[in-house]
Amino acid sequence: MNLNPYANQTFFETIRLFFIRLIQGITGQLSFQDLSSDEIQVIVLTGVAASSALVGSFLVLRKITMLANSISHTILVGLVIAFLWTSHTGIESAAGVDIHSMLIASLVMGLITAFLTEILTKVAKLQEDASTGLVFTSLFAFGVILLTTLTRNAHIGTEIVMGNVDILQLSDCQLVYAILGLNLLLFLLFFKEYKITTFDPGLSRTFGISPVIFNYLLLTQVSTTAIGAFRAVGVIMVLALMTGPVLTARLLTHRLNHLLSLSVFFGIISCVIGVALSRHIFTVYGIPLSTGGIIVCVIALVYLVVICLKKSKLGRVVNRPLA
Repeated sequence: MNLNPYANQTFFETIRLFFIRLIQGITGQLSFQDLSSDEIQVIVLTGVAASSALVGSFLVLRKITMLANSISHTILVGLVIAFLWTSHTGIESAAGVDIHSMLIASLVMGLITAFLTEILTKVAKLQEDASTGLVFTSLFAFGVILLTTLTRNAHIGTEIVMGNVDILQLSDCQLVYAILGLNLLLFLLFFKEYKITTFDPGLSRTFGISPVIFNYLLLTQVSTTAIGAFRAVGVIMVLALMTGPVLTARLLTHRLNHLLSLSVFFGIISCVIGVALSRHIFTVYGIPLSTGGIIVCVIALVYLVVICLKKSKLGRVVNRPLA
């Protein structure tokens, strides 16, 4: 087994070596099977970041990020149920759980969360944020109870909630990029419908385009994206990837196409920097910090830097919306 080429590398050394090996991969000098664990982490995380940024752009514009936060937590129930099901049936994958069962259970929980929230808002006449908070806390608490009582010997709690990049494998790349491809396909096919239902729901109804249908479709994409991210960053921190890069991009542009592109860019850059920082801290200080946690901190830091640039005299160019 080959040694990890990133062992004992500092931040800038990691970045430099990564781009060298990236060029080698593009030119065919490096095979996919020769990828190191750090490179698998970058590939998976950048795929998660791109997918999350695309979905998150419409979440932020529709002002339903709290509902997405609710779904990212309540799908924990679906993950635990899927784990229990596969444990009893003996259907397992390399990840320790059948991915098809996991996807179906989590998608169902995502739709149940959205449905219950809407019912409480329209039938019980609760405010939307109150309905979201009630459904979110109840289902998440139920998921935690299931997790701690029925899977206490499986050691999956931390990995589901917080993620663990050290367990990522090449098979994770297939899942993440299949979800990214699905999101890209849906946004390309229904870009006009997503755009009009986001900015003018009343006009969309006039044209016979149902905002409710595309709202549920978007929330289904949120659930699917969260499933692809749970092994890397967990079902909780994925919300940071859905909102942080989008909010940063929102500071720079008011055009949807540019917002989508910049959101993906900021998400990918944050993941690359996060992995390099994680390697640097472990090399220099010997502290194995959570790579997912570092990435979320980098996302917040990038947002603060952009705000500072906008406030400064040097940020006048940044402060002007892109044409």
